[in-house]
Order: sequence, then structure tokens, then C-alpha cells
Amino acid sequence: MVRRLVQLYVGLVLYGVSSALLVEAGLGLEPWGVLHQGLTELTGISIGVVSIIVGAIVLLLWVPLRQRPGLGTVSNVFVVGLAIDGTLAVVPDVHALALRVPLLVAAIVLNGVATGLYIAARFGPGPRDGLMTGLNQRTGRSIRLMRTVVEITVVATGFALGGTIGVGTVAYALAIGPLAQFFLRVFAGPTSPGGSGVVAGSSSVRAILRK
Repeated sequence: MVRRLVQLYVGLVLYGVSSALLVEAGLGLEPWGVLHQGLTELTGISIGVVSIIVGAIVLLLWVPLRQRPGLGTVSNVFVVGLAIDGTLAVVPDVHALALRVPLLVAAIVLNGVATGLYIAARFGPGPRDGLMTGLNQRTGRSIRLMRTVVEITVVATGFALGGTIGVGTVAYALAIGPLAQFFLRVFAGPTSPGGSGVVAGSSSVRAILRK
């Protein structure tokens, strides 16, 4: 349990760090990051706080979808947003393209590491992942379709509000699935006998990462 808790929170912090590094690279954000940045441009609220607000709203959407949050789900809402703002406060601005490209690559790989860590801890999916699996269960449509519809909507809305779309957005979309699956296998530990109410089952993990 201690190992899993450490793994969960290290993963969530690193997820926030990786999201902040994508912002610093300035070459395009992940789909939800585009929305968060767009809302930041609209409201003037920091991107980390926006991430927390959006995560809380998405979590409320779990109610009609009859999804059950776990410790990891609730922690995801707050820890990732705080880590984003904390990282942006200490990392200097990067302007040279020769530095921004490696920063982008490092951010995407780190995001894959973080995703593998927190999902393999088995304390429940993040609110955005759970939204997609909930839509899959309620509508009978494939995870691929639900993920595509949600993320296209999120990206389009974020871009319209001023979020950044670029090569990084495409690179993230292509790389994050294989990276997350690889690191999930790396960090997966033994399953506790009998399971737990706050633990995401293996079928949920497969659904979250399915492409």
C-alpha cells in the first residue's frame, strides 16, 4: 500500500511537471492542455488552477455516468494542477528552438512515465480518463470513438480560446499511447488479493489506454 501511494503521488506530480514543460516548449500542448491554456487566456487564471477547476467539473459529470471515483481520481484533480503552477514558477522561459524541441520530447516521455506510474498504482483513473470510459459504458460506443470525440471537442474549444496547437500536439497524440502502455507494464505491481474499492481494475486500465 505504501509503495502504491508513493507511486500514485509521484506519478501525479510528474504528470503536472510534464504538462508544464509542454507549455514551456511552446510547440503545442496535449488536448486538455490546449483547453486549459485557452481558458487561462480568457480568464487570466493560472493554468494550474484552470486544470483543477476543469478536473472538478469533469468529475461532476461522472455522477450521471455512474462512475465511481477513487483516491487517485480525486488526488489527480488537485495534485496535477498544483504541480503545473509550481513547475512554471521555477522553470525559466525557453526561447531557442534548439532547446524547445528537446524539451518537448522530454515532456512527452515524462508524461508517459507519469501516466504509467499513476495508473499502475491502481487507485482509480483520472477524471478525464474516467469520462471517456463512462461514456463508453453508457453509450456502448467504442473507447476509440469516445476519446476521439471528446479530445477533438476539447482541442477545438481550447484553440478557439487561444490555446496552442502545433507539432507537439501531433507528437503527443502519436506517442502517448505506446509510451503509457510501455511504462504501465514497467511499473505494474502485483494485484492485491480480493481487490479494493479504490483500485481500478485491469479492464479499466486497458480501456483507458486502448486506441
